[in-house]
Parts: sequence; structure tokens; C-alpha cells
Amino acid sequence: MDKLQLRNLSKKFGDLVVVDALNLSLRAGEFVSLLGPSGCGKTTTLRMIAGFVTPSAGSVEMDGRQMSSTHASLPPEKRRMSMIFQSYALWPNMTVEQNVAFGLKMRKVAREEAKKRVGRILDVVQLGHLAARYPNELSGGQQQRVSLARALVVQPEILLLDEPLSNLDANLREEMRSEIRRLHNEFGITSIYVTHDQSEAMTTSDRIAVMNKGRIEQIDDPLTLYTRPKTRYVAEFIGRSNILLGKANGSSVAFDGFDVASARLGAGAPIATSEFSLRSQNIILHAACPACDSVILPGSVTERAFLGETWDYGFRAEKSDLALRVMSPPSSVFTVGQKVWLEINPSHIIPIQDDQHA
Repeated sequence: MDKLQLRNLSKKFGDLVVVDALNLSLRAGEFVSLLGPSGCGKTTTLRMIAGFVTPSAGSVEMDGRQMSSTHASLPPEKRRMSMIFQSYALWPNMTVEQNVAFGLKMRKVAREEAKKRVGRILDVVQLGHLAARYPNELSGGQQQRVSLARALVVQPEILLLDEPLSNLDANLREEMRSEIRRLHNEFGITSIYVTHDQSEAMTTSDRIAVMNKGRIEQIDDPLTLYTRPKTRYVAEFIGRSNILLGKANGSSVAFDGFDVASARLGAGAPIATSEFSLRSQNIILHAACPACDSVILPGSVTERAFLGETWDYGFRAEKSDLALRVMSPPSSVFTVGQKVWLEINPSHIIPIQDDQHA
């Protein structure tokens, strides 16, 4: 049995549909991210799971028991869930130890047992030496660790995280997303993580649900999501993709300036689309024409930007209107206007659905 199930879950505010007949199942111990831009419905979905928002239609079930529906909703405090907020939500007049112990006090856990559990969890999040400090004496990363400890100490069955790292700087975000995954591996709590940051989702998640206009466009493990996007929206939201238009013609597909045998494309089924995704990282630029059986197109560099870990190049083909973005390693240095040869392995050209028909 699935640990958590969302069945045709919907939420409307007046005439505005925020979550639209959403279906999602989580296995026990799974870490799933809801990924999407602001306004796609991910936080509203999380708040319906937590019990803070009542669905307009559909239901939330945990272990086969209905938590929420349009008719009845179990209060948040009775759901055996913990939620971590973007703002940390720590009590400024309480020490770290008192903040973490608060949930146990509300659950009337015996004082000695509570003290042991708080001490253990503070050691796990590496804050035992700061137990007597107040929130305003802590860094942002330390405050978020306190928030994590407070959520975990009550031993929830489901952990809900709403943009928990958005207030931290870039280095701290990297550190904390690794910490969140480490804690998940240690405790094995079923977790749902809301974020608009694809790096956070890719780093922490077993599966990622990409949301758009209140619906899930695709849910898959990070590698599949990146290498096999199903729709144009997913291809463009996750990483950098060039969208190619192609026309199936018997056993081949005609693109702007080149043809490829259908069997060589990265397709798991017959071609039934005119749109294809080609990751900018999967294209290679050469200073001289290479000898290989890939697609080779002569052209020139139209623009470039050095991003540290990569070069971001613009390429325009010599004999067609084809223009592509290419991500190259730092050692592949080309100048604007330089003649180059572009190499495409056809297996990296992935058929995608038109979003209007996804």
C-alpha cells in the first residue's frame, strides 16, 4: 500500500483553478519533490496535504485512511506530519533546545524522554553545542537546522518542506540540501519537498514531479526526467534544451538542414510528434570537420559567455536557419565569428509531446 495518495485533488479560489485534478502516490520512505515556477500550485498542494487548506475536489489519503476531502478534513495536528517553512518559524524567546522540545511538550511526552530525544536530534543536526542559544544568535543555516530538528524530533510519518532553503545564500543552500538528503537517508521518513530550484530537486529527490498550471507534467527520477523529458515544458524547465522541429518522412525525420533515420533517434516508440528536445550539453563544437557517423553541420559561433564550469555558445548553421545553444567545457574555446563544425549524436534527439496535447 502507498504511504500517501492524492486522488483527483483540486483547489479553486473563486474562478481561479490553482490545483487541477492532481494524482500522486508516494511509497513509504520516498523523497518526492514538487518542482515548478511560482503560481503552479505546488505550495497549495502541500498545504492541502498538511490540512491547512481544504480541497475543492478529490482527497488526500495516508495509509489508506482519508485525511482530507470536500466533506471532512482531519486537523493538521492529528495527521502525524511535520512541516518545515521557508521562514524557519522559530520562537525568538526560546532557546534552541526549547524550540526543538516544543512539539514534544504539546504531545505530552515525559520530560526525561523528551530531553533524551532532543539531545539525540541536536547531535544528529550537529547543533548540540548550541542548545542554550537563542535564534537571533544563530546563522541562517543553523536556524534551518533547528527547524529540521524540531520537525524530526516528533518522529512524523510524513515530512513536508516548503521552499526551506530559499532564504539562504548559494553556498549555504548547497550545504543544506546535502544535509536534508543525509537526514532523509538516516530517518527514512516519507518526504515531500516544494521548490522552484531544479538543482535542489535533482540533488535531494528520489522522484521529481514537475508542475505546470496546477497539473503534473511529468514525474520521474532525476536522470530520466533530464534525459527523457516528455513535454516541451519539462524539456525547457529542467536544464537547457534546444527545441527542434522535425517532420517524419517514411523511415526518417527531416530537420532544418539535416535528416536522421528514425531508428537512430532517442525514441522508445514510433515518431508521432513534430517537436524534439536536444540538450545543449549533448552538442559538441569542433574547430575542424570530425570524421564520425554523427550529424555534422558547418556553421559559426554567433555569441559566447564564460560561466566558469562551461562556455555558453550560440551557433548558426551555414546552410540553413538552424540556430542552437551549445554548452561546452572550459577547455573548448572558440571566438565569435569563428567557423566551427557542430556534432550531434542522433540518440540525443528526444521526441517530446506538444504541451497542448500532453
